[in-house]
Amino acid sequence: MIFRQAGIFHTSYAHARAVYPLPADRWMVGFLLLLALLAPFTLSSLTLNTHMLPWLVWTSAVLGLNLILGWAGQFHFGYAAIMGIGAYTAIHAARNSVPWEIAMVLGGLMAAIIGIVFAFAALRVKGLYLALSTLALQFVMDWVISHVPAISGGTQATLQAPELKLLGQAITSEAGLYYVALGWCILVTMFMLNLRRTGLGRALVAVREKDYAAAVIGVHSLYYKLVAFATSSFIGGVSGALLVFTFYRAATPEQFAFNISIELLAMVIVGGLGSIIGSFFGTAFILLMPGFMNSLINGAAKLAGVSLSVESLAHIPNAVYGALIIIFLLVEPMGLGKLYGNVRNYLLVWPFGYVRK
Repeated sequence: MIFRQAGIFHTSYAHARAVYPLPADRWMVGFLLLLALLAPFTLSSLTLNTHMLPWLVWTSAVLGLNLILGWAGQFHFGYAAIMGIGAYTAIHAARNSVPWEIAMVLGGLMAAIIGIVFAFAALRVKGLYLALSTLALQFVMDWVISHVPAISGGTQATLQAPELKLLGQAITSEAGLYYVALGWCILVTMFMLNLRRTGLGRALVAVREKDYAAAVIGVHSLYYKLVAFATSSFIGGVSGALLVFTFYRAATPEQFAFNISIELLAMVIVGGLGSIIGSFFGTAFILLMPGFMNSLINGAAKLAGVSLSVESLAHIPNAVYGALIIIFLLVEPMGLGKLYGNVRNYLLVWPFGYVRK
């Protein structure tokens, strides 16, 4: 068996509630961390800057959205606006000689404050009504960012991000920026892994399943909804700031528009609600698959000697990509994270015959 459980004895609650109780899981995580640390030395500069770095930052943001959507069960259609708030706050703070680390925290705090303000809508409405309330947040923040020159400089302006300085040292190399993004992604992932084992995580799940029933057993839904919105917004604000400082190097209103909120929502749904590893899969699928499909179809057409027009090359990959999303959701509506869970559960008892039952 790949995930061998023989000889593992849960002799204490701490051991039974460990993040990775099986040695195979620990070895797998360690191997993936090693690959991540060696990425600047094994991958090309193009792959590192255009694929790995944005994937890590966007995954951090998706984990934050999954906290409010997957754990607390609250719709949020304005998460791109939350990221934009954090990005612009951090840029202005850094441009005013605030240390970069504090500027990032200020970006997260500003996003959390505004997120809490709009979270009060969640105390009165839920479901589609809450979705419309958060959608209003997106439109309001889009207008404010675009039409207040003190924030963005105007509708057509580009706000240049200052140089990233970690502990006073300028980080300009590709590897350095990648490691900053990797460190934040690991930090958010560890927070989410430990959250589901805490009383806070269990309370959020109780609120998600049925807030009235949670109130009966003593779970204060008002408090935990506010905590969920604040925590999720903080993660989104810092992730948005990090995206600007490490990848875009400048901020424009279009980077945090409504379509970005839809893409973030798609990443969560495709990866799986409440799934941590699904957030990684969903982000990779939505963020990286379109470019991969373009290259694959273009290469296949050349090998087959088929001449495709520019218009066909622009639309066929998108059609195939959309069909793949539908197929994945038909095969497993709970997302790619659940598919991974199904394979892992099979390997827990493989190769014994009773797994076919």
